[in-house]
Amino acid sequence: MPLPALNRSGRLSGAWLLVLALLAMTAPLSTDLYLPGFPRVQQDFAASASGVQLTLTAFLVGMAFGQLGFGAISDRFGRIVPLVCGTALALAASALAAVAPSLEVLIAARLVQGLGGAAGVVIARAILVDLTRGPETARTMSLMMTVGGIAPILAPSIGALLQGPVGWRGVMWTLAGLFAVMIASVALVFRETRPAHERDGASPLGGLAHVARVPRYVLFAALFATTFAVMMTYISASSFVYQNVLGFSAVGYGLAFGINAVGLITSGYVSSRLARTVGPLRTVRVAVPLLLAFCALTLVVALLPGPRWLLAVPIWLSVTTVGFIMGNSAALALDAVRHVSGSGSAGLGFTQFVFGAVVSPLSGIGGAGTPVPMAVLMTTAALVSTLLVAVAARRGEAA
Repeated sequence: MPLPALNRSGRLSGAWLLVLALLAMTAPLSTDLYLPGFPRVQQDFAASASGVQLTLTAFLVGMAFGQLGFGAISDRFGRIVPLVCGTALALAASALAAVAPSLEVLIAARLVQGLGGAAGVVIARAILVDLTRGPETARTMSLMMTVGGIAPILAPSIGALLQGPVGWRGVMWTLAGLFAVMIASVALVFRETRPAHERDGASPLGGLAHVARVPRYVLFAALFATTFAVMMTYISASSFVYQNVLGFSAVGYGLAFGINAVGLITSGYVSSRLARTVGPLRTVRVAVPLLLAFCALTLVVALLPGPRWLLAVPIWLSVTTVGFIMGNSAALALDAVRHVSGSGSAGLGFTQFVFGAVVSPLSGIGGAGTPVPMAVLMTTAALVSTLLVAVAARRGEAA
């Protein structure tokens, strides 16, 4: 029997929050477990650094279009059936990736893996909006991302440790097992949260068209996407930057990545605590200019001569600051289109991963031995985020 969604205080129950966080882990697990294996993939297929990064780009493209489809469909057909079907597709694609005979097959499998895995990410956000209101949405969104942030801490270290005994193919089998756990968790814990009367007559295309005409939604969805672009630039380049530029081993890279994830989790938790007192608008207005400053510092350190390990400091500051922005900007966007939250979540995820897919190969355009392209892209994305907040302030959205 499904478990109650809300506890006695009216907040989301622990079991639901944990399963939602597990579903939200699809993207970080599918990228961070796999990232330490980039050099091995490059060797196995005699590929270039940008060629290997296309496997990540394909996953992100799949996540983008998968969220657009599954999110909008969930407004029409409910949350549970699309969620289970998409996760099952991701499971099958993970198995295909594990036995891929060529880089081209691996890229195709990662594309399908992203398409199916997107269901968990996009529908988890829609379910959260179905069940919460106002500042509680921002609080729970940040808290869900905080719990889900455990994945970036553990995944690179586990992925690095797996490279010896099972390699990147074993990582893909591990992902297949995790998708199976997700399906079982949904069946045991969840119930349908989209009422039948709200589904009747709902049009997936109509919902997407509606959210695109809501200025407040578009503004904060764009902020969410550009902030994610900062994060994705760092993620896609981190394996080469930490191992080739800073000289870390695979295990050392995993530990450094985990330290950065601790900063992200800590800021996400603090942000959830501030949701009711400071509020998501004010938090975002302070955090975004700080993000720009820290990204610009990353660029300065990357350009200047000096000890390469110093680069780790502004990177950590940038990643940590992202935790104050992502959950709040997502909640602000979805609160504006609550009645079609599946379509709102779809648009949010689509723009997020389109931006991610664009910056991922660009971060390696200068080769595996320079951090400058990563720093330039992070700074550019943070600058756009700052401009969006300035527009919000002028419109009275971030007062």
